[in-house]
Amino acid sequence: MSVRKLKPITPGQRFRVVNGYDAITTDKPEKSLLVPNKRSGGRNSQGKMTMRYIGGGHKKKYRIIDFKRDKAGIPAEVKSIEYDPNRTAFIALLNYQDGEKRYIIAQNGLQVGQNVVSGKEGIAPEIGNAMPLSEIPLGTIISCVELRPGQGAVMARSAGAFAQLMARDGKFATVKLPSGETRLVLVTCMATVGVVSNSDHQLLVGGKAGRTRWLGRRPRTNPVRMNPIDHPMGGGEGRSSGGHPRSRKGIPAKGFRTRSKTKASNKYIVERRKK
Repeated sequence: MSVRKLKPITPGQRFRVVNGYDAITTDKPEKSLLVPNKRSGGRNSQGKMTMRYIGGGHKKKYRIIDFKRDKAGIPAEVKSIEYDPNRTAFIALLNYQDGEKRYIIAQNGLQVGQNVVSGKEGIAPEIGNAMPLSEIPLGTIISCVELRPGQGAVMARSAGAFAQLMARDGKFATVKLPSGETRLVLVTCMATVGVVSNSDHQLLVGGKAGRTRWLGRRPRTNPVRMNPIDHPMGGGEGRSSGGHPRSRKGIPAKGFRTRSKTKASNKYIVERRKK
């Protein structure tokens, strides 16, 4: 993994930091795993804007990712490591021995030609292999963790993210998540060994406003600069602070907890994330 700082020949390149893409092995995606991805522009089925600051952006096709890793016991060869415009992590194309092809989230250190496998028994805890938490040694760095058995990976999926398997007790495993939260997860849930690829993603710098527009994000108005009709923090003479920071709906920000105290899954949280 590496990043490159450009030698500026235009003002937009002066502070630009781009990904080196050392790990990428091809720029041609697998056509059978591509589906159209229509943009909403933040509008619902009636055409009304329900999400602000969304619109434009480059046309993309969605890559179908196998988050469930339910092809148990069948080895697969890593054919290529590819860029995915829909996520921050890189993806890996797997060729299974029975001829099927699937995309998975690539882990750091995953190499072309390497074999990976998923399943319950007799599988080594090596990078790229997926197995239930009951089969993974304690202390192992994991990613792409399920929250419910068979649901598919929902936690630790973005670039450079990882969780750690801390302990097991009965039917629950204790997992330390990327947010710092420690949580109980059923030992029958699947997880992949290793850290998610593209850990240098956090070092990238767009360099100009136009690059953010290419990603489909429109300019966001600072609430303090709005009128009182538009936001609780709007209005006032000159640069008034606008009182306590709060959302458009009036919910306080900066430390105000919005999670329900009676939420059913609270009992599975061993330690809350750090503020």
